[in-house]
Amino acid sequence: MDFLPVTYDEMKKRGWEQPDFIYVSGDAYVDHPSFGMAIITRLLESRGYKVCVIPQPDWHSAEDFKRFGKPRLAFLVSGGNIDSMVNHYSVAKKKREKDLYSPGGEGGYRPDRAVIVYCQRIREAYGKDVAILIGGIEASLRRLSHYDYWDNKVRRSILLDSQADILMYGMGEHQIIELAEALDGGLKAEDITYVRGTVYKAKSLENIYEDYIELPSFEDVSADKKTYAGSFLKQYQNTDAVTANILVEPYKDCYVVQNKPSLPLSREEFDNSYSLPYMRTFHPMYIEKGGIPAIDEVRFSIISNRGCFGNCNFCALAFHQGRVIQSRSHDSIISEAEKITKEPDFKGYIHDVGGPTANFRQPACKKQLTEGACLNRQCLFPTACKNLDVDHSDYVKLLRKLRALPKVKKVFVRSGIRYDYLIYDEDETFFRELCQYHVSGQLKVAPEHISPEVLEKMGKPSRKVYESFTKRFYEINRKIGKEQYLVPYLMSSHPGSTLKSAVELAEYLRDTGSMPEQVQDFYPTPGTLSTCMFYTGLDPRTMQEVYIPRSPHEKAMQRALIQYRLPRNYDLVYEALHKAGRTDLIGYDKHCLIRPKKNVPEQNKRSVEQRKKKTIRNIHKKKGAR
Repeated sequence: MDFLPVTYDEMKKRGWEQPDFIYVSGDAYVDHPSFGMAIITRLLESRGYKVCVIPQPDWHSAEDFKRFGKPRLAFLVSGGNIDSMVNHYSVAKKKREKDLYSPGGEGGYRPDRAVIVYCQRIREAYGKDVAILIGGIEASLRRLSHYDYWDNKVRRSILLDSQADILMYGMGEHQIIELAEALDGGLKAEDITYVRGTVYKAKSLENIYEDYIELPSFEDVSADKKTYAGSFLKQYQNTDAVTANILVEPYKDCYVVQNKPSLPLSREEFDNSYSLPYMRTFHPMYIEKGGIPAIDEVRFSIISNRGCFGNCNFCALAFHQGRVIQSRSHDSIISEAEKITKEPDFKGYIHDVGGPTANFRQPACKKQLTEGACLNRQCLFPTACKNLDVDHSDYVKLLRKLRALPKVKKVFVRSGIRYDYLIYDEDETFFRELCQYHVSGQLKVAPEHISPEVLEKMGKPSRKVYESFTKRFYEINRKIGKEQYLVPYLMSSHPGSTLKSAVELAEYLRDTGSMPEQVQDFYPTPGTLSTCMFYTGLDPRTMQEVYIPRSPHEKAMQRALIQYRLPRNYDLVYEALHKAGRTDLIGYDKHCLIRPKKNVPEQNKRSVEQRKKKTIRNIHKKKGAR
């Protein structure tokens, strides 16, 4: 067992004259199943294909893309585990200094819009004489026309801008094998139009034999925000493998056709993806540069599921992985855990067992597998669907098996817990065992906000649900004799959030004694309902107007209100309270958020009086001491 070739010499040592596929990635080469590059390349290898890897190539010219020569079947191009623009820029559009997926955590190893740049260099090297297939999160979420926050405009499908032949959206295991077999069978990339979970270009619609939905043209969605919102809603409603239709987006000289989503992996297929011969670490060529920091969080963690029926509006998971939960078998997970325990650096702690949502182990309801996810109904919002199957018993059994393994001291659950799903479970076995065995002092949960208006736009449950969970969490911990705390994730400046909403959240934090260490500004990334709201100012489901905090200054005020206790935020909080008409929260009473400014006349007067009283007290103390 070894890493796949990253140099021409390594390819030759294997006796290969030419690779079948060359995988180009914006990430450094980490052969671990938490990295999409590892899964796709190992899966192809398991089917007998020769795969070479070009991680983080020098994109300034086409030369580095020629290191293996032309592949027999295709180049595979991915921007990496994270969209390259999100990787490079903060929500304030400031350049990040660090890149956890690069050697030593340093930035600068990948270009902006990595998928587009890499494909352009491949075309420079080989012209049209090579097939290019693109995939991964960057391609998946930009598969049709989309609002681009960094350019502040609607961009066309990345399939066109990259000059690729086929785009794979979603996780990709089914698609890559079907495409590999088609190419290996002699089909040209432009003739492969039938694979689910792919997007392709077409000159006409004559060869589409199924019903399809024609979206507004790219020119129309770029020119009118209401048209864009309507088009996005149709895309959003066609992400389920059972109910989705083929989507067609017209452009001036072609059509971009999105096939139906790929079917969810069976349990056997899911298990197989994680049983491949991964090295489970980064390539040794990075050792001298300090390794790849991204492996640290996942090296001793286990992915147990995919998909999320929580379907928060600001999250792209439903758009990428879908709402139907896929989970691995206990045997598969135990087998991976046993491999982890044999690693030399293992200290007895499995850091996480989960996925997008740790406590989802089965579909939301029995209907999802046959009838698909509901088109206009979310499983947990605004309240739990009457058909929702709330059951943690399988997860409890799995965690018990992992705790019982030799060499395992503790199994943590650190990926997202849906506290609403948890509190709806009448059987508290999992809740008790979570607190007893799987929390390391703090449990991170994501209420995101408490204002009803904001929660509605987020697709998050009501404040009462979170308060019920919080109350029960502390009750259970008292009962088992543990002092453990909740760490809430909060988001500022989400569509629908006004200064009034932000003040409401600050008051809640005051009343609960919370002081968030981190606050996330809403980040408009492709593929989310919230991003559509941000761009258009409309809720695409109702076409009603939504308040959008756009100015950097207002965003700063909303963020400061959540951390109103920090001295550096005083001026922003003071200004925000005045603008919100809540100066009653400036004062000395216990309900106040901040004290008055020192240069206010009454404050100066009070300060003088206080200093006088303090001086008199000190004089009396000194006399008493004598």
